[in-house]
Amino acid sequence: MTVVEPRTTKGRATRDRVLGAATALVFERGVADTTLDDVRAAAKVSKGQLYHYFADKEDLIHAVIDRTIQQVLAAQPRLTDLSSWTAISRWLDDLVELQVARQATGGCPIGGLAGQLAETDELARQALAAGFDRWEEPLRIGLEKMRSQGKLQRGADPARLATATLAAIQGGLVLTQTRRDPRQLRVALDAAYAYLRSFAA
Repeated sequence: MTVVEPRTTKGRATRDRVLGAATALVFERGVADTTLDDVRAAAKVSKGQLYHYFADKEDLIHAVIDRTIQQVLAAQPRLTDLSSWTAISRWLDDLVELQVARQATGGCPIGGLAGQLAETDELARQALAAGFDRWEEPLRIGLEKMRSQGKLQRGADPARLATATLAAIQGGLVLTQTRRDPRQLRVALDAAYAYLRSFAA
């Protein structure tokens, strides 16, 4: 991906405005139905400004992937410490509350991009896979700490448990989006939490 780092505060603000507009449009309409003209109009920039920071649509979409991953992770402040059962439970509760606040729309932004790009854009697939890795990592680290503290069985595999939990989140989000019902995510996360607790020491 071509990255042009603006040298001025105004330049950084312009690039950020373009990227913000593109990220919002892609979330609302999808990649295929978002054009560079749409982004330019939404960001209120000229073609010259847009192409100064992004070589083409593919370049812009790769930046949108990075921004989307950042937004998804930033919306989960409890990821900073998942080293107790209480912390994990509250994190899962927050995910459900977020879907309640969003009225069960939108699904998972990372998963949505994966569905659109993973089979056609290898760089995008790799970036999205890395995003899921970043989402799993705090839980894996938290479970490793719990295992070292004797709160998790010594034979438990934190990496596998983190992947299983993320899979439950993704499945729950798909059902929540399609059924417009946050309780679908609640069911999935209750099952995931019960599975994690089955490995408690």
